[in-house]
Amino acid sequence: MVKPSKNMGGKSTKKQLRAKGGVASRYTTRNAALNRLQLKLADFRRLCILKGIHPREPKKKHKGQGKTYYHVKDINFLAHEPLLDKFRALRAYERKIKKAKAPYHAVDRLEERKPQYGLDHLVKERYPTFQDALRDMDDPLTLVQLFARLPADKRHGIPSEVVQRSRTLALEFESYVVKTNALRKCFISVKGIYYQAVVYGEELTWMTPHALAQTLPEDVDYRVMLTFLEFYVAMTGFVNYKLYHDRGLRYPPLLDSKLEDNAGGIVAVIHTLEDGAKAVGSGSNAKASDDKLCSTLFKGSVFFIQRECPKDMMIFVITSFGGDVAWDGEGSPHDASDGGITHVVADRPMDGKMASNREYVVPQWVVDCANWRVLIPTEEYKPGTPPPPHLSPFVNSEEEGYTPDYEKTLRRLKALARAAREGRSLADVSEEDGTRMLTAAEEAAEEERAYAKELSKEVRGIPYSKWRCARRTSSSATG
Repeated sequence: MVKPSKNMGGKSTKKQLRAKGGVASRYTTRNAALNRLQLKLADFRRLCILKGIHPREPKKKHKGQGKTYYHVKDINFLAHEPLLDKFRALRAYERKIKKAKAPYHAVDRLEERKPQYGLDHLVKERYPTFQDALRDMDDPLTLVQLFARLPADKRHGIPSEVVQRSRTLALEFESYVVKTNALRKCFISVKGIYYQAVVYGEELTWMTPHALAQTLPEDVDYRVMLTFLEFYVAMTGFVNYKLYHDRGLRYPPLLDSKLEDNAGGIVAVIHTLEDGAKAVGSGSNAKASDDKLCSTLFKGSVFFIQRECPKDMMIFVITSFGGDVAWDGEGSPHDASDGGITHVVADRPMDGKMASNREYVVPQWVVDCANWRVLIPTEEYKPGTPPPPHLSPFVNSEEEGYTPDYEKTLRRLKALARAAREGRSLADVSEEDGTRMLTAAEEAAEEERAYAKELSKEVRGIPYSKWRCARRTSSSATG
């Protein structure tokens, strides 16, 4: 006879109660999620990217170590998404297309009735406010800029419409940055060109590839990238519309067809006010002096860009800081022989071809001037000669514990320029900034003291990483 259990009355043990709220009830595997949502793996991955849902790592993997886990709440969130019906309709549509390939008239008829969907509701769902969307614009801008420069390729599934749409959105945003003089930093690296702009108080940092022939590696899943791009294109369109609308500008802006055909870039964008609209400011006056300096740094200067220089980049940086541009080609506002040209940007030797009434510089001079807000002397930036070190504006020398010699020179030039603008002495400006410009003897003595201090710590056996970390902690606490 079976011995009666103590729980025959319906009471659960502590172990059973713990199991109800354990890991198995909070996490599910990817296969279980696919079965519940009735989706293929490609559609499930696409939906997760669009909704911003990622795999989780539970402490205890109840189905094994080689499984991908998702939170049950995330899967429940996906189960109520309207895009599920659209994905199923597209799947049924693809099956109909396969069956109708023999009679071509049936295929044409089905093409006209292809299901369409939009991602507007996902943008509003993931970013309830405009400021939230701005804070997360770094990755969208980088990916949009990348696809704007990729070639359309049928083998990798990159349609030409996506490339054209990405280029249009990139031009619209860059044109807004130029219109508002919002660009603050620029750095030329091996990977690409880094930019940083301040829009509505938010620092937006993105990277654009160099203007070279792009190769498409075979080990990249372009379907995943295109899914991210699909959402980022919708998000960037919303942000661009809001930026233009707040300043009373027409959206989408008009394009000069002649300049666009001749690869004029942002110069081809024409800004017009909407009917009855008035242009408004950005609403941030915290750094009004820096904003004014950025908008007038190259004012009154006309730059002629040689063919070997990155034209799009130079136009973007120069016009953002108040300068005018010209180039060798159709659509240029100035000819190469125009007497109003003050600077020539070249990246090859110009021996015997330099006019006395013009300054000849390499592209790095434009970027360094923009980063330091000062017109640097051009003697060290002549084409054909090695330029000074290209310092990154994204690196804080005080935090790194090392200040390059050329950065000290640029700081001195910046202080001199500020003193000249404000009609004050260099000592007054340095004292107001909390720094003092040292002489060469004082700098040498300071370096000797720092070297002696580091040497004494090394003799005592204190690791460099330990006292450097302590120094950073103390400096951040005092700051």
